[in-house]
Amino acid sequence: MIELVKISLLYDFYGELLTEKQKKVLDLYYNQDLSLGEIAEELSITRQAVYDNIKRSEKLLNHYEKKLGLVEKFLNQKKKILEIKDKIMEHKNRNISFEEESLKKFLNSIEDVLNDLLID
Repeated sequence: MIELVKISLLYDFYGELLTEKQKKVLDLYYNQDLSLGEIAEELSITRQAVYDNIKRSEKLLNHYEKKLGLVEKFLNQKKKILEIKDKIMEHKNRNISFEEESLKKFLNSIEDVLNDLLID
């Protein structure tokens, strides 16, 4: 996963655990695409302070993810939901009648994916 997307996801899940200043700096850097110099000027701090704040905040977000794993669980659930969708589309595209055995296999495959979702 590219770093920008990763940090954005981590921020979405754990951003409220950061200080207001950390949230502001990350927002300016990742969401508004400002440079370190532009952020430093806007917040009246040094470029080094901006850099340190970003790195410290990223480290915290990664720490929260390592401990709680919410982003990983979210991505796994999304993957499983897409598997369900693919299975449904695959069956719909077959253009065959819903014979009892075919329906039973279809429902079993969906049940397996759903069970995986519940276990994760």
